[in-house]
Amino acid sequence: MYPRTLLPALLLIPILSSSMAAAPEAGYLGVAVCGECHAKERDLWRDSFHDRAMKEPTDKTVLGDFKGVQFTAHGVTSRFFKRDGRFFVRTDGPDGTLKDYPIRYTFGWYPLQQYLIEFPGGRLQSLGIAWDSRPQDQGGQRWFHLYPNEKMDHRNPLHWTAPDQTWNYQCADCHSTDLKKGYDAERHIYDTHFAEINVACEACHGPGSRHVAWAQAAIAAKASGTAPTPPAAPADPTLGLLVDLKDRDGGQWQTDPATGKPARSRPRTTQTQTETCARCHSRRGRIWDELTPGEPLHQGFRLALLSPSLYFPDGQIKDEDYEYGSFIQSRMYHQGVVCSDCHEPHSLKLKAAGNAVCTRCHQADRYDDQSHHHHTQGGTGTACVACHMPRRLYMVVDPRFDHSLRVPRPDLSDRLGTPNACNACHQDKDAAWAAAAVAGWFPDPARRGPHFGEALHAADTGAADAPARLLALAGDPGQPAIARAGALERLHEHPSPDAMLTLPRLLKDPDPLVRAAAVRYLDLTDLRTRTEQAWPLLTDPARTVRLEATRVLAPLATQTMGAELAGQLDSALQEYVAAESVNADRPEANLNLGLIALTAGEPEVAERAYREALALDPRFIPAHANLADLYRGQGREAEAQAQLRTGLTVDPESADLHHALGLSLVRAKRLDAALTDLKRATELAPTNNRYAYVYAIALDSAGHTAQALPILAAAAARDAAATELLVALVQYHAKLGQREAATAWLDKLAAVAPGDPAVEQLRGSLGQP
Repeated sequence: MYPRTLLPALLLIPILSSSMAAAPEAGYLGVAVCGECHAKERDLWRDSFHDRAMKEPTDKTVLGDFKGVQFTAHGVTSRFFKRDGRFFVRTDGPDGTLKDYPIRYTFGWYPLQQYLIEFPGGRLQSLGIAWDSRPQDQGGQRWFHLYPNEKMDHRNPLHWTAPDQTWNYQCADCHSTDLKKGYDAERHIYDTHFAEINVACEACHGPGSRHVAWAQAAIAAKASGTAPTPPAAPADPTLGLLVDLKDRDGGQWQTDPATGKPARSRPRTTQTQTETCARCHSRRGRIWDELTPGEPLHQGFRLALLSPSLYFPDGQIKDEDYEYGSFIQSRMYHQGVVCSDCHEPHSLKLKAAGNAVCTRCHQADRYDDQSHHHHTQGGTGTACVACHMPRRLYMVVDPRFDHSLRVPRPDLSDRLGTPNACNACHQDKDAAWAAAAVAGWFPDPARRGPHFGEALHAADTGAADAPARLLALAGDPGQPAIARAGALERLHEHPSPDAMLTLPRLLKDPDPLVRAAAVRYLDLTDLRTRTEQAWPLLTDPARTVRLEATRVLAPLATQTMGAELAGQLDSALQEYVAAESVNADRPEANLNLGLIALTAGEPEVAERAYREALALDPRFIPAHANLADLYRGQGREAEAQAQLRTGLTVDPESADLHHALGLSLVRAKRLDAALTDLKRATELAPTNNRYAYVYAIALDSAGHTAQALPILAAAAARDAAATELLVALVQYHAKLGQREAATAWLDKLAAVAPGDPAVEQLRGSLGQP
């Protein structure tokens, strides 16, 4: 059985220290010590973005204008000023009233600087007004709001005082070295501290004490005359460093004489450097508290996939992805390029200016030439990054380069609705014009071959062939793993009857992204299939895969099994709870803890977790919905309805809560009242076909079958492969005596589900052969 005391115990994370003083953790020595021997690297790092990631506020570090300047946004006039040598802002607080807040830290540097304000309980909040640090002739040297297009007040989840803007969770571990969040779940307070305030040497190289000990031993050996002459290879090739960032395989970048393209003399066998950078330069969630420097990313973080909210279907950045999610799509990544091939790792600057950074590997006479880029020399179109790394603005003024380093595909823009580099500049032209131009320059059709984005787009638009295309993409080892995993994620919404033919192979895929996504698909299978397929992955080397296997196997905790197997599952469940408890200060983590507890047969633990989520954020709608669902499962329907109505007082426009309340009212046999909420859910979420289907079923049950037909037809137009919608359309048209329309929908169903026995049954009900 699932251990009843496990969840509460792990949520009581101990307090780490009594203040935020930067007391170095054991093993971390600081920049001053590192710089004694590595002065060159220290000086390159000094004043870099990493150095300036976070600072105490001083006249030197604060860039914003605090000379009594006022700034108005969203109906609130804030004032920035100094008093007694300290920096202050007078702005709206958590209750909407104006108050003077001292600036506790600066955050970032260029092209914008943010400011952190300390609240009781050790919480630091990131102010929603930032300073544009660009030069004035570029539009900078001004205050601006980070959410100019939001309806913003203290009730908005993105308001600077809300949990989503809490530094301790959202920002801290990427802006400081060896950060310990120190959240006490019982008292809801933080005691966060760090080894160094900014991103210093040991943030990348790991704690330096072993390296210093190695160096001191080498010096002592040399001084005593025991060091061999000439010096032999050291016994420790990593020189005592926990993170070995050097290439030790002797690989070199060379130009292939046959193709004229760069190639590495040896295939890269490790991605330690790239994944060290990815710990912060990726859209990810942390899943482990004590991280081991140099470990693979999947041991401590869960990477965000190519979801429609973050990426365009072809993998171009839509929301901020922090480089890594784009980079691992690129051909360069798969050929062995690492971050330091382009960036000086200490100053973070490019290793050369402009196109010269690319021509360090790519022949200038071939690529930095009009015959390749087809633009007039000296124009903006000749820049490699203009075509291969198009930019998008984030945080209003911060342009980020797409690191997928892709070949422009304007031919995809018409089909997928994706942006392309050509029309980013030639905004007076359309994608067809750009596609024709590119085809004229590069007539080889292979340059416009199939793209993984076509399968992802098929799923996003509900195409009838989406399941087959997603499954083909997931099973193609020649495609980027992040795209293959994204295909499996979408397959949840578009299940394929053939999936289980391919899934066993994907569960053994070399890439943990694919394995983890394949395990998640097992949610759609029965418990026996889950057990057969997922149990071996409880001991997978990747933590992300083990956690997914644990989640889908959690129902086995209610079953009788031998002591050895029960112990293995119990250990896996403890790891899962520990992973979620890393973020016990977030409602999402507590929701996940509740879900795993309920699945494992511990409803009391689940209820406490859901309530903890709501204590952290009463606006967190999923906790209201899941708590109500728990009550429903226990036969506490009145409490379920009360919980849903409580949630609707917080967010009257929650489609999820209206839908859940409608279902609850159906179960209570209050069909007329249920129709009001079910209809409202479809109005608030007009593209949610599940809500449309349930509303249509309720309309039919209430005797309003004719009203259900246009709702179902609209949903079927959005998802041509949704068989349940097509079946309902056949049945309801037949019920109303509309045999011709019923037959037409039946033909569509037969095309989508050939060989499905339901098709023949429906034909029989219509009196057709």
